[in-house]
Amino acid sequence: MSNLSYHALGEAEAIQYARNIPGLFAENAQLICKEIGDGNLNLVFRIIDNGTSGKSVIIKQALPYARVVGESWPLTLDRARIETEALMIQNNICPGSVPKVYHFSKELALTVMEDLSAHLIMRKGLIKRNRYPEFAKHMGTFLARTLILTSDLTLDPQDKKQKVVQFINPEMCKITEDLVFTDPYYDAKTNQFNPLIKEVIEEIWGHGELKLEVAKLKEKFLTQAQALIHGDLHTGSIMVTETETKVFDPEFAFYGPMGFDIGAVIANLLLNFCSHEGHTLDQKEKNQYQDYLLSTIEEIWTVFEEQFRTLWQEKANESYSSLQGYKEDYIVRVLHDSLGFAGCKMMRRVIGLAHVPDLESIDDPKLRAKGERLALAIGQQLVLKRGTAQKIADLTTLVKYIKYKEVEED
Repeated sequence: MSNLSYHALGEAEAIQYARNIPGLFAENAQLICKEIGDGNLNLVFRIIDNGTSGKSVIIKQALPYARVVGESWPLTLDRARIETEALMIQNNICPGSVPKVYHFSKELALTVMEDLSAHLIMRKGLIKRNRYPEFAKHMGTFLARTLILTSDLTLDPQDKKQKVVQFINPEMCKITEDLVFTDPYYDAKTNQFNPLIKEVIEEIWGHGELKLEVAKLKEKFLTQAQALIHGDLHTGSIMVTETETKVFDPEFAFYGPMGFDIGAVIANLLLNFCSHEGHTLDQKEKNQYQDYLLSTIEEIWTVFEEQFRTLWQEKANESYSSLQGYKEDYIVRVLHDSLGFAGCKMMRRVIGLAHVPDLESIDDPKLRAKGERLALAIGQQLVLKRGTAQKIADLTTLVKYIKYKEVEED
């Protein structure tokens, strides 16, 4: 298989490729295949043994362009290597938290991995108001372990710098730099938004103080190689059951600021929070589910901080790690970054390219605008007031206050 040159697979060829991987399927396996990719960038094939074993795998193949746009937006195929190597590191650090990798082909830019079809994409579950009692614990643990154990706090300095080089990911980072930190803050061609909220968006475009704070956050994203981050950790990159949580799709992985991953999770839970202004019209039911989402955010951070502190105590070997006050200062700075990046991610999903189904699935444009205005209000305040937070409850208190001002007084 190493002699193959790059080309996009079809379903029949994907079956043949899987059949030729030693030990993956039995010789007499009755393989069937379906291309199931619904994302923006890649081909995704699900291959099932339709015979006695019932075994199934996923083949994910990178395309040399953004699938959502077409060949006019070329992309590096090296993102497949980065994704595979990130998954392997994450599984080593936090076993069972990501899909297992069975095979990788650099030539075809494809990865064969565990099939998570028994799980549900978390975003879809949240839209339906599902509750996941283990999710916050799992996510807090994943964030704590994958961030501190890939950082200068615990790694040998030379090893860490080599990993920074290993995960240099300029093309994928450029997408984030543009779509999260730049384009939403002026009248960019890529922006897409509900015309009913144009007035609010124009206020953001003219908000000098907000744009200054976004510029500072962009600078941090550009320059702070703090830890190996997933880089796109939204609720569409998490699959769940009531008892399991699996993180996938780390093709945006690189060495960046810890708070970007934490902020992405927070942002997507808050976007779902805002979407229920349109999805859930029963006031009591809406308030109860929004309270659940806020308590989930609080628990994620609480678990993250507890485990981060424990790992710091057990694993940190950086010379200043035992200096009095350093740990506390570090954690508060990560909190501030998390809130700021969450705010940017929220605004980008309302103004820029690639919106979230949480809001987009609200059919009535007026109801959708209600949720979008709330998301923009929360996003702005998270950016502007991030430096005042000392604990995670400061975030949830702020969100409740903004909701009251924007929705209850409307």
